[in-house]
Amino acid sequence: MPHVETVSVGIWFGVGSRHEPLAANGVAHLVEHMLFKGTPTRDAFAISAEIENVGGHLNAYTSREQTCYYAKVLKEDLGLALGILADMVQNPLFDEGELAKERQVILQEIGQAEDTPDDIVYDHFLATAFPKQRLGRPVLGTSDVVESLPRAAMVDYVTGRYVPANMVVAAAGNITHEQVVELAARLFTYPAAGDVTGAEQALYHGGEFREERDLEQVHVLLGFDGVSNNSPDLHAAMVLSTLLGGGMSSRLFQEVREKRGLVYSIHSFNWSMADSGVFGIYAGTGSDSTAELIPVICEEVRKLAGTLTTDELVRAKAQLKASQLMGLESTTNRAEQLGSQLLTYGRVIPPAETVAKLDAVDLAAVAACAERMFGSKPTLTALGPLDGLESLDSVTSRLAA
Repeated sequence: MPHVETVSVGIWFGVGSRHEPLAANGVAHLVEHMLFKGTPTRDAFAISAEIENVGGHLNAYTSREQTCYYAKVLKEDLGLALGILADMVQNPLFDEGELAKERQVILQEIGQAEDTPDDIVYDHFLATAFPKQRLGRPVLGTSDVVESLPRAAMVDYVTGRYVPANMVVAAAGNITHEQVVELAARLFTYPAAGDVTGAEQALYHGGEFREERDLEQVHVLLGFDGVSNNSPDLHAAMVLSTLLGGGMSSRLFQEVREKRGLVYSIHSFNWSMADSGVFGIYAGTGSDSTAELIPVICEEVRKLAGTLTTDELVRAKAQLKASQLMGLESTTNRAEQLGSQLLTYGRVIPPAETVAKLDAVDLAAVAACAERMFGSKPTLTALGPLDGLESLDSVTSRLAA
């Protein structure tokens, strides 16, 4: 991207919370935090100060399938940024004193998530959709596990998972491919490719979780069995999510918010993973509107496959294509695409290929995708004052009517 003055560079690992040992839920996220806490040549302050001294920033995230460490700097500071990242992931100290402090930080993070109902409802949703499975466990882990995880669990996790066969270095900005290759060859000194163990197969079950809380709103998630990253229905599912609840012109926004005023926030999402996926609808509403809200959502879902129009199909595809192409203007977004796509598909997918696949989606494909997903057993998750919330059996009956 020669027209910009910056570079975004990151290290992506194809591991997340669904790759953790059963007794160590939260270790992936705890490792992510601890990699910022020092190496033999840099303490925690030096790691952040070296980046910020040149005006850059450093960050990381852990998801259920990937962990990423990344930086954004001016183009002349690429070597510094990648050098710090390489040092962090290859030489973490896991100092016991820093670990004791960071446990408390993460316990605060878990507490904050618990106090954010429109956030924690997603964890309950996945735990219900994928019960007793690694995929259904929270990325942050649980307080009791985080408090007791030994240093050895983190060392074992990094040794077994942070290996070249499971790693991608990606960068985007005012640099050349050759620069990144030369730096990576010099900075990474792993002795071997390593052996990567895959995650357990995800099996969608569906079900119901509800928790009575003294809140101003009811936070509801209604979901269904979705599609994987490799499914031929992936792009149809993306279009379906966009036209159902992906913007102000979507069916759910127009019917539930604009026409009836039942919510401030409502949207749908398609979340695809390596071997499974979920399709969901989130809504936040007042307790006096819950009884009306759920039937309206169910009716929109139930009738969708038989009432699709060409206009909304064209609009949804235009939204998705524009989002894909606009994202290419950001160095961070482009680096994220490179890293994630290489881990997920083993190759970088040209934007033109994505656009072509979206263009190929027709009404029949979206309708078939909707019928299959909405015909699966639903997952219903809710937090708040729940007197007006129907049972899962009632919701299932409405969807089948």
